[in-house]
Amino acid sequence: MKKILLLSAYKSDSHASWVKWLTQNLSADWRVLELPGRYYRWRIRGNPLSWLDELPALLNDWQPERILATSMVDIATLKGLFPQLAAVPVSYYFHENQFAYPQGEGQHHSVDPQMVQLYGALSADECLFNSQFNRDTFLAGVDALLKKLPDCKPADLRARLQPKCRVLPVPVNPLAVGEKIPGLILWNHRWEYDKKPEDFLTILRGLSSKHVNFKLALLGPRAEKTPPVLQQIRSEFAAAIVADGMVSRAEYEHWLGAAPVVVSTAIHEFQGLSVLEAVSAGAVPVVPDDLCYREQYAAANRYAPGQVEQAAAQIIAALQQYQPVATPAAFMQAGADWKSWLEQA
Repeated sequence: MKKILLLSAYKSDSHASWVKWLTQNLSADWRVLELPGRYYRWRIRGNPLSWLDELPALLNDWQPERILATSMVDIATLKGLFPQLAAVPVSYYFHENQFAYPQGEGQHHSVDPQMVQLYGALSADECLFNSQFNRDTFLAGVDALLKKLPDCKPADLRARLQPKCRVLPVPVNPLAVGEKIPGLILWNHRWEYDKKPEDFLTILRGLSSKHVNFKLALLGPRAEKTPPVLQQIRSEFAAAIVADGMVSRAEYEHWLGAAPVVVSTAIHEFQGLSVLEAVSAGAVPVVPDDLCYREQYAAANRYAPGQVEQAAAQIIAALQQYQPVATPAAFMQAGADWKSWLEQA
């Protein structure tokens, strides 16, 4: 049984679900080190320090044959700090890449996160991405960064990196299709700037102005302090809300199975697991013609980014003539692809 050290430096919900799927479905001798999904800048720069005492204790009587590390992990530094890891092959997994991550209001730009991922990719034996969009924006971002650097820089890093890059999505376990609730619109994303919920509010106002009779399931993680846009939706559309907040997994799957339509207004999405899960449960996606969505859904399910009137029209059409779409085959195949990865690792 292959010995695999799995390092995840930022245990968000999606990263934790990925780790759980791998360790439960792939037969290997797993050792897992995870760090909490908070204090992002400290996590991406400080994870070698955070594991400085824990890793030696683990490696004292166990030596991995493969390292699977997320791209938040400063794997280049870890290999330098721990000589017993220096020769261990590394698979570097990109849930996201810092070259294509939108900057929020009040955030300061820093090249450090990009450099961590660049050094990690260079030191890894293979770079795995959860979507083509993720891979392509990473490689384009590396090119753009090199053009900005003043001097003493290597030639064409893309040519060095591209041959070891491949797409390997996070597996999606299809959910049961339930009895659809007429008019139910699902929002199942984080209530943060990169999902642009302000556009969702505008879409709802547009539907209301057209006298569309709809219901709302407002799911997904949210901060302790209620986001203003969520407060506004609650105020304007209280009578339409049938679910609101973090619910149990069983309740979550119920609402996904009951919703005819799932909406995204994201300005950042590298795989879009929440929409993929909803689509597997029979929801029709209404998503931006951008990001990872272009490789997943037909043009009929995509609207021009920011064009809320077009999005509203697509929602109305989906509610009036409900026709579910197939979950993209590549993502349904991902479980088998991960098993093949383990055989080759």
